[in-house]
Amino acid sequence: MTVLRLVVVDDHPVVRDGLRGMLGTQPDFEIVGEAASGTEALTVVAAARPDVVLADLRMPDPSGATLIRLLRERVPTTRVLVLTTHDTDSDVLPAIEAGAIGYLLKDAPREELFRAVRAAGRDETVLSASVAALLLRRIRPPRPLTQARLSAREHEVLALIARGKTNREAAAELYISESTVKTHLLHIYAKLEVPDRASAVAAAYQRGILTSGDARDTP
Repeated sequence: MTVLRLVVVDDHPVVRDGLRGMLGTQPDFEIVGEAASGTEALTVVAAARPDVVLADLRMPDPSGATLIRLLRERVPTTRVLVLTTHDTDSDVLPAIEAGAIGYLLKDAPREELFRAVRAAGRDETVLSASVAALLLRRIRPPRPLTQARLSAREHEVLALIARGKTNREAAAELYISESTVKTHLLHIYAKLEVPDRASAVAAAYQRGILTSGDARDTP
């Protein structure tokens, strides 16, 4: 089992305590440091050389894109995963341009956070649905579907993916095979003209195919 070494950067002690407790429940995560400011983060990360840094955007200087850029310059092997409450253009775009591997909001479910940390550790980009939608809007304006709309089953699959379910979990919930889920996803990608899961969820929200209610588990 590969263990990911993590540093938590946030100027709120309660947030750091909560993240440390949550992340500490996973056997493949090891918290090797924490910091309450950008200056402290640079020192801690240089010493600990973690695999992933979970960093808030707005803290005592340096913060935001400046901190991300400095972390990447000083410890290039470290991936920076932004964990914040802000998802505006002025926050997201500079962070991504500065080298953040991912951008997640603090209201994300814990399982989504765990998956994001592991994806960052594999050097895979991970974005919350709202952030992915924002980036898509910057690349191209919203446009109507040019092909057939999603079937009822495709909508069910996409809604489960939006809740952070894996293919296996979606298959179990819908009582279908994992390969069938993969086939539905391929059809969804083609209809929405997107390359992957995050883009499909973002495009579906952007076009009104999914709503905020679709992202919540029913009781």
